[in-house]
Amino acid sequence: MTAFTEQGPAPEQARAALTALRDEVAKAVVGQHETVTGLVVALLCRGHVLMEGVPGVAKTLLVRAVSAALALDHKRVQFTPDLMPGDVTGSMVYDARTARFEFHEGPVFTNLFLADEINRTPPKTQAALLEAMEERQVTVDGRPTALPDPFVVAATQNPVEYEGTYPLPEAQLDRFLLKLVVPLPERQDEVGMLSRHAAGFDPGDLAAAGVRPVAGAEDLRAAREAVGATRVAPEVLGYIVDICRATRHSPSLQLGASPRGATALLRTSRAWAWLSGRDYVTPDDVKALAKATLRHRIALRPEAELEGASTDGVLDGVLASVAVPR
Repeated sequence: MTAFTEQGPAPEQARAALTALRDEVAKAVVGQHETVTGLVVALLCRGHVLMEGVPGVAKTLLVRAVSAALALDHKRVQFTPDLMPGDVTGSMVYDARTARFEFHEGPVFTNLFLADEINRTPPKTQAALLEAMEERQVTVDGRPTALPDPFVVAATQNPVEYEGTYPLPEAQLDRFLLKLVVPLPERQDEVGMLSRHAAGFDPGDLAAAGVRPVAGAEDLRAAREAVGATRVAPEVLGYIVDICRATRHSPSLQLGASPRGATALLRTSRAWAWLSGRDYVTPDDVKALAKATLRHRIALRPEAELEGASTDGVLDGVLASVAVPR
C-alpha cells in the first residue's frame, strides 16, 4: 500500500501504485493488460465498464483480482431472467421488533459491482442500475441512499450467444464509459495459464496466488485530482470534437457519437495521459482510447452490417480521415 501523509499520497506515488496494479493482477490473470488498464481508467474517471468476451476468458476473475489489488470491496450478481430490481438495489423489509419497514441494502452497495451477463436479465432489472450508475444513489420508497465512493459497475456480456437475451438499449449503453473487448489469450499466455493450474493455482483463493493490495481509495482520490488537472490544448479539444462529428456523418453508421461521447473521450484521454506520466493530453492519447470509449455509442446501418462492417473498423476509418493537430 502506498505511504501517504495526512494530506494523502502525492500524485507520483499514486501513479506508481496504480501502475503496479497490472503486475499484481498478473499473478492471477495471465495477459489481459489492456482490460486491466481500462478498469483503472474507469476508476480514475468514476465511470463504468462493459466487458464483452466469450465465456472462460477470466472476466470475473479479473474484476476480483483488481478489487483485491486495490483493497476495494466487490460483489458479484449473476443476472438471470428471473432477477428482480430489488435483488440488485435492495428493498424495504418489515421489522417486527420495531413495527417499521427498514431498507436492506442490496449487493449494488459496494465499490466494484460485477453485473455478470447483464443482457440476460429483463429491461426492468437492467433499468434498476441506471440511477445507481448515473446518480450514484438508490431510491427506494422515495428515499435516496448514497452509494459508496468509489463505485464502478463492471458488466459483462457474451458476444456470440443471443438466445434468451435482452440487448441493452442505447440510453443504457451510453451510461458506460468504456466497452472493453476481452480477447482469447495468445498461445504463450494460455500455456502459462495451464502451467499455473497444473502447479495448483486456485482461482477462488487470490491470497494464495500472492495478490496483495498495492493501492487503495486514497491513491484513487489523489489520482483523480491529478487527472482533473491534466491540461488539454484547444487543438486537442477540437480533435476530439472532429472525431465525434465524423462518426455522425459516416455513411456506414445510423447513429454517431453524441456530445456525451465527446466528453467521455476527453475524460478517458486525460486519465490515459496521466497514467502515461504526462500532465497534458496528446492526439495519440485520444487515439488510444477512441475505440474503447466510442464503440458502444455508435450503431451500424443494417446494409453495412450485411457487408461485414464492424464498429471498430468504422472507427479506424474515422480516425484515419480526421486531421491530426500538429
